[in-house]
Amino acid sequence: MEERAAAVHSVPITSGKSRQQRAEHAPPDTRPNSTGNTTAEIARHEKVYVLDTNVLIHDPNSLLSFEEHGVVVPMTVLEELDRLKSGKSHIAADCRAAIRLIDQILGPALPEQVDAGVPIPRGQDNTLGTLSVLMPRPLAEGEGALPEHLNDNRIINDIVSMKARDPLRRYVLVTKDINMRLKARACGIEAEDYHNDQLVSDIRQLSRGYFELSGSFWDRISNVETEQHGPETLHRISHGLLVSEVLGEEIYPNQFIIDEEGFVGRVLSVEQGVVTLRHLPPESLLEQQAWGLKPMNIHQAIALNLLLDPDVHLVTLTGAAGSGKTILALAAAIEMTIEHRRYNKIIATRSTPPLAEEHGFLPGTEEEKMDPWLGAINDNIEALHLNDENPSGSINYVKERANIQFKALNYIRGRSFQKSLILIDESQNLTPHQMKAIVTRAGEGSKVVCLGNLSQIDTPYLSPTSSGLTYMTERFKGFAFGGSVQLNGVPRSLLAEYAETHL
Repeated sequence: MEERAAAVHSVPITSGKSRQQRAEHAPPDTRPNSTGNTTAEIARHEKVYVLDTNVLIHDPNSLLSFEEHGVVVPMTVLEELDRLKSGKSHIAADCRAAIRLIDQILGPALPEQVDAGVPIPRGQDNTLGTLSVLMPRPLAEGEGALPEHLNDNRIINDIVSMKARDPLRRYVLVTKDINMRLKARACGIEAEDYHNDQLVSDIRQLSRGYFELSGSFWDRISNVETEQHGPETLHRISHGLLVSEVLGEEIYPNQFIIDEEGFVGRVLSVEQGVVTLRHLPPESLLEQQAWGLKPMNIHQAIALNLLLDPDVHLVTLTGAAGSGKTILALAAAIEMTIEHRRYNKIIATRSTPPLAEEHGFLPGTEEEKMDPWLGAINDNIEALHLNDENPSGSINYVKERANIQFKALNYIRGRSFQKSLILIDESQNLTPHQMKAIVTRAGEGSKVVCLGNLSQIDTPYLSPTSSGLTYMTERFKGFAFGGSVQLNGVPRSLLAEYAETHL
């Protein structure tokens, strides 16, 4: 670095030479380009992103998310992908997808081209950004190194070595591992999380699915058109008035407006500057039933309204443990499958821990294999029949008539479920990519219900803002055939409610 700096300062600058002549005799790093900027100045502004394995597993298409910047995949990461690619787990499938994309971009490039960086194609005649593979290189004396018994340390050491060889460029480690980011920064390496599929920076920005207003809603409305269609009452209100003067934020289909004086309105549409509300009397909402289950508060009531609506194809329920997510969804699913015959079967699934993903090695049927992780479904089926004369007989009857199937998440990929209600429990532990892989399994006449508690994420590389549940809720808030509700309160029991608020 000192020699390079000396060379830069030793270039003579005389008034008798033109800029072009001075550039021809200048060292390579100081030659100006057509805009007058030197190569060193350009390099100083270039960013090179080094991707960790967990980023490629979280989003196999993450290579395409860094626009004009260089992307580097360390050899250690390729080895980890190779080790994890086998099997039927969702992690293995994501590894294979990432490997295929890397191979597609690198193609038949020569080794020296891979080392320099292969252009990443981005549409027609647009090749912004490059992809290269970082080969392990020994650190020079005095550069410092972490002990290489961990792959994380090897990757950090490789970046330190690369930065020492080319100090003018900015090298940024992208990883979802917080501890690895801390170690990288301690070694003088910039590090950040992968944010490309993170739509909110604070979980409080996430839509609750309803607006609760103090006082009367109608006191805030100066102009409304009301129509009566049989038993149904519709109100048409100016979108600008409702958003700017009443709610203070944007409104979307299948959201609810609730005031203190008993008005409940569900948004049917937001079109051409007009919001159409369906008036829902709170008494009828609280009296609705699903398989004998009545809602215990207004939030459960509006959630049940969406669950029982055949025109709503996607419902997301979030809330604390004991808020009633699973039992509401299950009761509605059984009601619509057995009584109304809208669905042929109920598919219950959830994300399972990595050690449990090879379900084929467990004894018993698929339902028995999934029982440790879908026990909440069985618990709530039992809760719905506690007062029956023969609870065990009722449970077996419901499972058979409703055709409730317990499916491992790993075996849902590639399938298509027709006229099915797909119940995804603990969906806060899914990445956005995994969530997409499941929701796209819904075929004609199917409905998907996602349940989750964003305060109980068990996956080490996910947070409430990067969870697939958050991503999907935000992406689908404008979907005319979907809705989400954040349940409040813990009606499971007085003990559960006290524990939720005090522990």
